[in-house]
Formats: sequence, structure tokens, C-alpha cells
Amino acid sequence: MPRIRSIEIRQVDLTPPVVRTDAIQSFVKQETPLVRILADDGAEGTGYSYTIGTGGSSVVALLRDHFAPFLIGRDPAMVEDIWNAMLFHSHATTVGAITALAMAAIDTALWDLRCRRAKLPLHVMAGGARPRIPVYTTEGGWLHIAPETLVEETLAAKAQGFKGAKIKVGKPSGAEDARRLAAVRKAVGGEFALMVDANQRFSAAEAVRRAARWAPLDLEWFEEPLPADDIDGHARVAAASATPIAVGESLYSPGHFAEYLKRGACGIVQVDVARIGGITPWLKVAHMAEACNVPVCPHFLMELHVALCCAVPNAQWLEYIPQLDPITTSRLRIEDGFAYPNGAPGIGIEWDWKAVKKVTVPGSHAVVK
Repeated sequence: MPRIRSIEIRQVDLTPPVVRTDAIQSFVKQETPLVRILADDGAEGTGYSYTIGTGGSSVVALLRDHFAPFLIGRDPAMVEDIWNAMLFHSHATTVGAITALAMAAIDTALWDLRCRRAKLPLHVMAGGARPRIPVYTTEGGWLHIAPETLVEETLAAKAQGFKGAKIKVGKPSGAEDARRLAAVRKAVGGEFALMVDANQRFSAAEAVRRAARWAPLDLEWFEEPLPADDIDGHARVAAASATPIAVGESLYSPGHFAEYLKRGACGIVQVDVARIGGITPWLKVAHMAEACNVPVCPHFLMELHVALCCAVPNAQWLEYIPQLDPITTSRLRIEDGFAYPNGAPGIGIEWDWKAVKKVTVPGSHAVVK
């Protein structure tokens, strides 16, 4: 029976290719904890997670000092067993972002190893529901972009073949948000999908007010209108809005999603594989949403989520935000508005290790045996 022989950990910091701002923050740096697991039979797998500027060193410390030593000698094929062992090993710090991000880096590495050993791509190993997924872009819809440029960027996305675009909202004036959205809708026409994202900016009353104002624009969804811990507020907004309410990037356990689904507080599930703690819980959430007849449209991580979207039957959209180009040789394949998963064994990401080593944060590299 193979055993985990060593775990290599490092942090890589990446600069976003464009300025990214929303209603509450700027995305100034992507801290990327990387984990490479080696088994004693020579099999290996690589996983990762991310932050948008803070906490990366804390994730690395949790991996190095607690999770990696705890996992040496375990059977890497026992993915569910390992995930639950990590959950209980870190019981005092769960549920929370730092622990979930650390668990995700381990779990995705184990799935990569598992898929490579089985000689199967992730989208087949995890379910095999479809060969492709529609893709929308967020890259041209950031909140700081001037209205005329916003229109130009969205028209460019449509010309490039994207089937939809997400626009950030949360301007101080509801009228300003409405003018920006109306200008984009007029330019792209009624067949092109438009989504909006408030990044937890509003109160329930303000979210209801703005959703009503945008109703004639036929939006695909209204994302994170309120702080993620306000389930009652989301239920009120969902009941009042003709536009589906989307949540998930700020939820860190399957139980959180269960509460939203039971309360009818969302119509779109945006589970993020890094923030939920890995592929293992991501699949649980996706199938829970499927049982409730709710679609999945995951947040960020397009390089990994493309395979997971193709693994489950209720995935509806993949979000396009390039993330890993500086440190990978693989690229997301997009044709006619659809993204296709990598058919090679593994999670679908091929790392450029020379590039990874060049941008590794000094002092973050460690090998635990």
C-alpha cells in the first residue's frame, strides 16, 4: 500500500494582469500556496489555493507546521479519510478561511495524484457529466472602469465569443449603477448574458431596492448582495427579487451552503474549490445543489473549475479570470463561447516549475518528510 513520503510547500505571489476593484476591495496580489505530495511508489500530485492579498503566509504555516507532518505515512488514495482527518485535526480553527485554504491545497494535490495514477482527467474521475461548459468573463467589468470603457470592454468580450459578462456594482448612487448597466445592456442586446456582483456591499433593504431597479435588464444573477453571514437578509432579498441571488465565494463549509439552500436564500451556488476546502467538499456542495434543483456557477479558479463544471450535471457557467498563466504551461481552451477541460491525467494544470521557483516567496519553501 503506497504511503505519503514527503510534502513540499511554497508560496508564490502573482500580480493580476489588469487592475481589479470591486465595491469593498482591490485585488492587488494573488498569494498562491502550492503543495506537491510525493508517495513512496513515485506517484505525485500538485495542489494549490489562493488569497487576494493577505493571509498567504498563515496558510503556508498551517500547512508546514500542522497538516503536512500529520499526513506523512498516510495512504494518499484515501481522499475522504484524509479530508475528514484534517477537519478534525484542525477542529479548533474550523470553519474558517485560513484552514479551508490550507485543506484545499492538500486535497487538490491528492486528487491530482489520484487522477494521474488512474490515468484519467479530473472531469472524468469526478463524474464525467459533460464535455464543455459555457464561459462568461469578469475581466472587463471591474467597478473603477468608466461607463464608456465598460461598454467597450463588454462589446469586445461579446466579439471574442464569450456568452456573458459580469459587471461589478456598488456605486454610492443606485442611479449610477443603473446607468452603467443600462448602457451595457443597450450595447450588447438582449441575448447576451449579464451578471452583477455587489461583493457584500448592501443592506437587505438597499439590495431589494436596487434589484427592483435592474429588473427590466433581465440579469442572469445578483451576486453577493449582502454580507455572507446574513442568511435571513439573503432570504428576504431572494423572495423579493425576480433576479436569482448568487452566493458562495465567502462560504467555507458545506453546512453553510445547506443553510442557504434550506432557507431558499439563493438561486445560484458559487462554491469556490479553494474556499470550501478542496475538491472533496466542492463535489458534495455541487451535488447537494443538484438535489435542490439549483445550478452551480463556481467563483474564480477557472483553470481548476473547468474540470469540476464538466464533472457535475448542474453546472451552468464558468467564470473567466486568468490566474495562473505566469507559472503554468497549460492554457484554458475556449471555442465558440465554451471552455473545455484538459484531457490529460490530473487536475488539468501543468506547472512551469522553473517559473514557480523564480517567484517563490523567500522563506516560504519547505519540504516535510
